Amino acid sequence: MRLDDIPLTTIDGRAATLADYAAPVKLIVNVASRCGFTPQYEQLEALQRRYRDRGFSVFGFPSNQFEQELDSDEAVADYCSTTWGVTFPMFARVEVNGPGRHPLFAQLAEVADLTGDAGDIRWNFEKFLVTPFATTRFRSATVPDDPEITGRIESAAGALAE
Repeated sequence: MRLDDIPLTTIDGRAATLADYAAPVKLIVNVASRCGFTPQYEQLEALQRRYRDRGFSVFGFPSNQFEQELDSDEAVADYCSTTWGVTFPMFARVEVNGPGRHPLFAQLAEVADLTGDAGDIRWNFEKFLVTPFATTRFRSATVPDDPEITGRIESAAGALAE
């Protein structure tokens, strides 16, 4: 199944797929509200605002897999909007590893990072840049506005505009 066709649930409980969004360039991130990487929300939102008119969107998937997420989707939604001003699409909490792993993350886990390592999600804020040309995995410590990410966003957005 294509990533765009995998059934999802938005953070407010609506059925959706990634295909519902006009974003051929996607940054899919497993997020958590109580993590040392949580300030990356600010950079994720900045990317959203900077590139949203060029066919790009961030997609946030809260997960309590590492025991650092709030207790409900409502609490996560409130936290993200009031603390970080998040405007990008957020989805219901998911499992990113193990037998209950969401099908989206089952497919994403097969993608290797820049060192060639694939497999389980290691921590919160792993990022998957999905373009019509390739999917690239970035580990948690890579900040969203790292030139490796922004360069790939700009390259893909530019190619789509041609």
